[in-house]
Amino acid sequence: MTIWQLLKDAKLFRLLRVRWSGQFIDGLFQSALASFVLFSPERQASAINAAVAFAVVLLPYSIVGPFVGTVLDRFSRQRAIFFANLTRSITLVVIAFLMFNNYTGLEITVFVLIAFGVNRLILAGLSAGIPLMTQPQSLISANALAVTGGSVWVVLGGGFGLGIRRVIDSSASADHSDALLVLLAAVGYAITAILAGLLKRKEIGPLDHEIVKGSFSQGFREMRDGFKFLEEHADAARGITATAIHRGGLTALTLTALLLERNTFHNPSDSEAGLAGLSLDLSIAAVGFVIGALIAPFGVARIGRHRWIRLSIAAASLSSLLLVIDRTPVLLAATAFFTALCGQSVKVTNDALVQSKIEDLYRGRVFAVYDVVVNAAIVSGALIAAWVLPTSGDSWVLPLLTSIAWALVATILLRPKKFFLKGVA
Repeated sequence: MTIWQLLKDAKLFRLLRVRWSGQFIDGLFQSALASFVLFSPERQASAINAAVAFAVVLLPYSIVGPFVGTVLDRFSRQRAIFFANLTRSITLVVIAFLMFNNYTGLEITVFVLIAFGVNRLILAGLSAGIPLMTQPQSLISANALAVTGGSVWVVLGGGFGLGIRRVIDSSASADHSDALLVLLAAVGYAITAILAGLLKRKEIGPLDHEIVKGSFSQGFREMRDGFKFLEEHADAARGITATAIHRGGLTALTLTALLLERNTFHNPSDSEAGLAGLSLDLSIAAVGFVIGALIAPFGVARIGRHRWIRLSIAAASLSSLLLVIDRTPVLLAATAFFTALCGQSVKVTNDALVQSKIEDLYRGRVFAVYDVVVNAAIVSGALIAAWVLPTSGDSWVLPLLTSIAWALVATILLRPKKFFLKGVA
């Protein structure tokens, strides 16, 4: 099915509107959070501060990861997504209150951790539900549409937040403007909860005969089950690892872009200009995400899933070299575009590869493993970037290390002898 046909599929679209509305609000919330933490005139941005911010965002993903599969394989995914969105909405009301009252320490960090932690349950549940909402032959296109459309809506939400912030800046302090945006996001998550409530209780699984019995204490044991299942499907395991390493490198380059826009391309005292520059880079990356997802089904049809994943990450390693040549706004934008394009091709193709190998009984557990591995790589990429990057962000070393890592993935981890199945490209 074409992308347009998938959009006209009423059943799939009911899932997509939950995912996309939530991710639009994610972008709005994240733009307010980034402004409050990294682009506030009162707070200096450094590689370490940025890395800590990334770690705070992703830490809950890794903590709740072992239990996400437990929830998604035992209870209605629709109910889990509905209540998780309500929880997010309530949590953001508290965060807005803390911002209004100038809290910047442990109090606000705890609630940010909760907000991002439940988000992992939502995204994993929606990903696990896709195979139940579309035909098997449409999985790659459905994943491309869901994941890439979500990435675009995150960027649009961020841009919307930036626009709203400029409107209200004249009548409120910077921190109070961010708090108003967070309050608006709380309303948005409540609306997303309503959309999730319109799905049928068992529509996105698990079905009655697939529900796993047992207690939540089995979370880590089921993570082990997920790893064991992947041992039987080495190509899916290698694809997950490749996707994780790419996302880790992309995080490192994102921190590079943040510091370049904040402290090098613009006057550090003009935080609004830095935030606008970063938003432009992310918008260009979003265009790359869309194109990468659109071409993935054609590439897979021509040369097969395994070759397409390998080719895409090899191309990403070349695109990272642009910032080795020099660090300019034009080269940064080009790097954002091409690394996003290649990375999204890797992601949507590998998602379909993993989904095609796993029956719904194990899907929640395997995607929990997928999430934990990817998030660990992202945090690692942020920490490496903090260690390598100067405050200016102007360094050729990190882009070179990223390029080498991706090239090694393409030539060693995804080498045909180990990654390709017999008779399968």
